[in-house]
Amino acid sequence: MPRHRPRRTDAHLARKHYLTATLPDGYVKTIGPTATAFTHYWRIVAVLENGKTEVFWGHSKSLAEAKKKRVAAEEAAIQRGWRSHAFEIVELVRS
Repeated sequence: MPRHRPRRTDAHLARKHYLTATLPDGYVKTIGPTATAFTHYWRIVAVLENGKTEVFWGHSKSLAEAKKKRVAAEEAAIQRGWRSHAFEIVELVRS
């Protein structure tokens, strides 16, 4: 016998919104629409062995969670042989 899902009402649905991160170099990243409570955006700009640049980014639910990515970036730099890299964290603003 198939299970029936309860009917969703507006009270059950989280309101979705956009989040914006503005980095020191002027780059602006907009995330959304999302109902998740992200608080910070992180970005790694890596200069590869061949001189090319690669960018990795993500968002987290706390500053502490975002700071943990710094350790991962250091490990990736060694493992992948990056010439250099920059790691940045900025707060997300609801927009």
